[in-house]
Amino acid sequence: MKAIYLGAVLMTVCAQTQAQKVTLENLEAAFLQKNYELIASKYNIDKVDAEIVQEKLWSNPTLSISEVNLWKTYNVEQQPYLIGKYGKNQQVAVELDQLIETSGKRKKRVAIKQLEKNNALFDYEELMRELKKELRQSYFSLAKINEQKNQLQNSIDLFSQMNIQYKRQADLKNVPKADFYRLQTELISLQKDKVSLDKDELELLTKLRLLTQNPELKTEDIDFSIFNTISKPIPLNVKELAKEQNIGLKRQANEISLAEKQLVLEKAQRVPDLTFQVNYDRGGNIMRDFVGVGVSMDLPILNTNKGNIKSAQLSVDQQKISKDGLTYELDNSIDGIQNQLSQLETMLNQWKDLDKDEQLKMIENYKKHLQNKQVTLLEFIDFSQAYRESQESYLEILESYQNTFEELNYIVGQDL
Repeated sequence: MKAIYLGAVLMTVCAQTQAQKVTLENLEAAFLQKNYELIASKYNIDKVDAEIVQEKLWSNPTLSISEVNLWKTYNVEQQPYLIGKYGKNQQVAVELDQLIETSGKRKKRVAIKQLEKNNALFDYEELMRELKKELRQSYFSLAKINEQKNQLQNSIDLFSQMNIQYKRQADLKNVPKADFYRLQTELISLQKDKVSLDKDELELLTKLRLLTQNPELKTEDIDFSIFNTISKPIPLNVKELAKEQNIGLKRQANEISLAEKQLVLEKAQRVPDLTFQVNYDRGGNIMRDFVGVGVSMDLPILNTNKGNIKSAQLSVDQQKISKDGLTYELDNSIDGIQNQLSQLETMLNQWKDLDKDEQLKMIENYKKHLQNKQVTLLEFIDFSQAYRESQESYLEILESYQNTFEELNYIVGQDL
């Protein structure tokens, strides 16, 4: 019973260890919650919200006080005191002005600010998508390096074992020293390749740590199982999806709306604003305490804002042409990426027909043939190099396929 209990405990611990592997989804979740660039970008949205609140406010009234004499003036009409025993010989004029904007100019500026907020949202979304693409591509590149290191370590272990054997046989003069040196040279070359892979691995791991704000992240903690997933379906309406979701097109459509709203505002500027006035005059005319109201406005005779209206209209036309150009570029980019993915997928499917286990058995057989002197050392080294290069080529094509598919996700604007 104790043995069964201990076995169950060990199985539970192993299962928990397996469950603690960090998946790509876990990395993305940490990235969305903790990435400092995304957090900082959100402040731009809040800033535009504050500007919208400011734009909704009316202009402050203007208070002006004038015609105040600071000295005593004689030969004036009798006036009552202003404050206490002060003001019998003083004059003062007070005026209050309030600007009233006509033709809904304030609401039109608020609408423009709302569209500017959309741009801030698009900036945040674009940054998020770019960093998400960078995270996924780093993940797939790290997966490739992890596979390469595992395969390379197998070769290093094999040649290290053979190096010890050949050194012993060379010292006994059973094999030529040249064979031992050739084997040793190949081992050093493999170790050098491993150092280069370690460097690339650290760079990619550092990038993932920065994106997820997880300094403790290690390669062995990451689950790379989805790296070998190919034949991902691409919707037939992928171009239509891209025209709806592509961040560049959405921003350009917003720019068109901005230009149109600016044109509406410029046309409204032709209508003069009104300034209402309330004034009080003490001792300035035949009326001792005069209170009056008034209104002022510009006369749209010399300036009817024609230039700004024309410029705004040209901006609308310009933004529409830019959108047409972006749509054309988007279609071509999607066609190019789809063709590239199709070629890569064809190559990967052809590679799948090769039996890896059979190739590994061939290496073992070559080793036995080498020991039986049925093949030379150079033939064995050439075969092992060819096998390793073929596996590296497969992994590079697989990495290219995964990263190219992420480019398509980014361009379309959603995960396919």
